[in-house]
Amino acid sequence: MSLGFRVSGRIGKPVAEVFDAVVNPKKLSGYFTTIGGASAPLVAGSGVVWWGKVPVEVDEVVKDSRIVLRWDATDADGKPAYKTRIEMNFEPLADGGTFVTIAESGWQEGAVGLKKSYLNCEGWSQMLACMKAYVEYGINLRDGYYRSEMKGEPASENNI
Repeated sequence: MSLGFRVSGRIGKPVAEVFDAVVNPKKLSGYFTTIGGASAPLVAGSGVVWWGKVPVEVDEVVKDSRIVLRWDATDADGKPAYKTRIEMNFEPLADGGTFVTIAESGWQEGAVGLKKSYLNCEGWSQMLACMKAYVEYGINLRDGYYRSEMKGEPASENNI
């Protein structure tokens, strides 16, 4: 068994606009990958870099519907040990909004996997809140949110 979680939220904009806020590097950098940015659009079969240093493998992109990514999970010493899987689903709602669900799975059982999964759950929850503020109101909530951001550094488990 591997560890995983799911977070969800409603964003009051059409699915095409919400989906674009994730695949478009300029928009993603406006609320999530604010320090170091996103290197390229999310395209299936490609790799991108978030925050200027985090490699992300793009496995699947179904326009306005689904994105599947993989990235490194680190061991107790902070070294890449294996990959976790991130699945983002975008559901159009009858009221014109979009219900976004982000699930990440694949951490190995044990104290290290549990701790790191909790940290990522916090990060994806915060990403959804920041996406909502950015897409609906043009506000960057992430700016100065974490201690690291106040110092101009991307967030990591040691500086949030």
